[in-house]
Amino acid sequence: MTGSAAPAAPRSGHAPVHGLRMYYEVHGPDAGVPVLLMNGAYLTTGDFGPLLPGLAATRPVVACDLRGHGRTGDTDHPITYEGMADDAAALLEHLGIARADVVGYSLGGGVALQLAVRHPRVVRAVVPISASYRSDGLQPELLEMIPTITPEMFAGSPFEAAYRAVAPEPDRFPDLVRKLKELDETPYAWPPEDIRGITAPVLIIVGDADAVRVEHAAEMFRLLGGGRMGDMTGVGRARLAVLPGTTHFMPAGSGVLDRSDWLLAMIADFLGPATEI
Repeated sequence: MTGSAAPAAPRSGHAPVHGLRMYYEVHGPDAGVPVLLMNGAYLTTGDFGPLLPGLAATRPVVACDLRGHGRTGDTDHPITYEGMADDAAALLEHLGIARADVVGYSLGGGVALQLAVRHPRVVRAVVPISASYRSDGLQPELLEMIPTITPEMFAGSPFEAAYRAVAPEPDRFPDLVRKLKELDETPYAWPPEDIRGITAPVLIIVGDADAVRVEHAAEMFRLLGGGRMGDMTGVGRARLAVLPGTTHFMPAGSGVLDRSDWLLAMIADFLGPATEI
């Protein structure tokens, strides 16, 4: 009697990227176009829940900790979406990956969009989850709250505890809070032509009660050629999924990443076979 083989244990390492050591894990089979999975602010590779092993059941998955997060170190430079996109491209080059499907949540979703803009040759398809291309795409109450953020607000929180448990410099958590606050307080508006010029197919995912406004997600969808009557024009390269009854992160059970069954079904269908096409 034979059973199915146990999944191979993931391999992990640190890539030398722009003056830091970027942590990554490789899950799943060796064959096929990999998925690059990128975390949200204050999160790590371990916070994708069932989505990561679900994707890795049929295709390679590279999960990384963005700069300053988890097991990845940091430099004295500011954290920017553009810089993190360049980090991700360098990681793929280090791993010998010519093209990848890119999935990012929140902060990682913005990085995924910038990766598709700045390094289009390495992106086969992109899935930004709960991400915006302009700061005014975020909910006004979030924008009002950001200036009040301090490191002390995180004292004793799971975010701080997780950071201190794995970070190469555990005492730098206040630096991460400061840098992410600076990132979020700095208004940004990526040129519409940059979004319109993304050549890879895009699946935009947002919750109907998310930190990103549904109207903004729809606007981005239209910039990518979506929103037309497909009966007459055909379904283009862009997709938009609005998850009902879904928030950004809390309360527990209602955040976008808590909808792993929905996410896995939609993302797997959108990406299609893991073989190159």
